[in-house]
Amino acid sequence: MRFTLIDRVLEHDPAQLVAIKNVSAAEEYLGDHFPGFPILPGVFMLEAGVQACREHLRRHPIDGLDARRAVLGSARALKYGAMVPPGSTLRVSVTRRKPAEPDFKLVAEVTVAGAEPKTAAQGRLVLRAVRPAPA
Repeated sequence: MRFTLIDRVLEHDPAQLVAIKNVSAAEEYLGDHFPGFPILPGVFMLEAGVQACREHLRRHPIDGLDARRAVLGSARALKYGAMVPPGSTLRVSVTRRKPAEPDFKLVAEVTVAGAEPKTAAQGRLVLRAVRPAPA
């Protein structure tokens, strides 16, 4: 099963991409996480960051790395903060740390009903090319 966790790209340039995910109560995974108190799972915030990184690589390629074959190589210093409930907007910003490498700083902020944004997740994501399965 594949989830698309980026609804729209707001801005991008060679150094950064900013996208949003509008979290709807109709999203099937919210029914189990957690019953009676639905929130976006942390791993989905991470995946939204990875998808934003891939979209950045698609728009601003790096030699030798096809964005369609890029996967998460490592996540470092990943910290979670504010919860992301249905009806909120997750703003995902990925900034390239090094111009010629797929090494990104992730900052995901949540806004609920016009309140001030709060940090939901942040860390460092490094993408790499998918490796073929051993024979």
